Amino acid sequence: MNKKISLIGAGQIGGTLAHLIAIKELGDVVLFDVAEGLAKGKALDIAQSSGVSGFNVNITGTSNYNDTKNSDVIIITAGVPRKPGMSRDDLLGTNLKIIKQVSDGIKDTSPNAFVICITNPLDVIVMALQKYSKFSTNKVVGMAGILDSSRFKYFLSRELKEPVKNIESLVLGGHGDTMVPMPKQTKINNKTLIELVNENKISKSKLEEIIARTRKGGAEIVKLLEKGSAFYAPAASGVEMAESYLKDLKKTLPCAAYLNGEYGYKNIYAGVPVVISKKGVEKIVEIELDKSEKLNFDTSIKAVKELFQSAVKIDPTLTK
Repeated sequence: MNKKISLIGAGQIGGTLAHLIAIKELGDVVLFDVAEGLAKGKALDIAQSSGVSGFNVNITGTSNYNDTKNSDVIIITAGVPRKPGMSRDDLLGTNLKIIKQVSDGIKDTSPNAFVICITNPLDVIVMALQKYSKFSTNKVVGMAGILDSSRFKYFLSRELKEPVKNIESLVLGGHGDTMVPMPKQTKINNKTLIELVNENKISKSKLEEIIARTRKGGAEIVKLLEKGSAFYAPAASGVEMAESYLKDLKKTLPCAAYLNGEYGYKNIYAGVPVVISKKGVEKIVEIELDKSEKLNFDTSIKAVKELFQSAVKIDPTLTK
């Protein structure tokens, strides 16, 4: 019997997720949206491509949470996307209300699901989702670091003229302008980025430019699209997390995960490397941070905490 994957939100990311999941045959897909026609239309369109792509999974669209019952994985993209000039944080009020409705919809119908949140502002929304739903913290994660790392790797590959597959990297911290790309943890053909700087393969100023571009990666796309935000790369990142869970791959992936003392923080979600297995977040991988990395990580956590306080002002029940 196929696994069941429910996608909450049938916008650009939701539709792309459904397509990628179908092509990989990870499981049957339920595409949920309050706009029923949108969910059903996209589901039907993707299903009709099965004759070409040859996948054998069911794809349905719905506006009823009962149809998502007993999901193995739930991926949440519901919420308003950014518009030019908006920060991820500007979305907080609207998307907090939406995530509360989603939590109410999924907590009783799929209490054992592994839940991946993609809705922005990511770190605070995933924290609110866990508090509203009361799901176990190891079963609720946010998709951020994989996307940020993928952007960082792509920019480096263009600059160094190296295939992306030869680059290993990591971006930690909050999903926003304070995210922490990690040059020391970045390897190109087994050489660290710092070594390449020392060998003049890439200048320090160029590396700083790439780090800045990575931090503003989402905003750059929002500005170009004018009516919408990134969806191909975020969807691919979410699928990697779902696949590691469903197939028990135990991949180490940078995700927004619940910290309970790791990296010196408790009771907060932040971007760190985690092992995703059939248990959900099997463990948080603690890597040693040097002084400047720790400082940047602390700055990032501070920004997440401040935004969470703004969320508490909007909904005081989040402190319970």
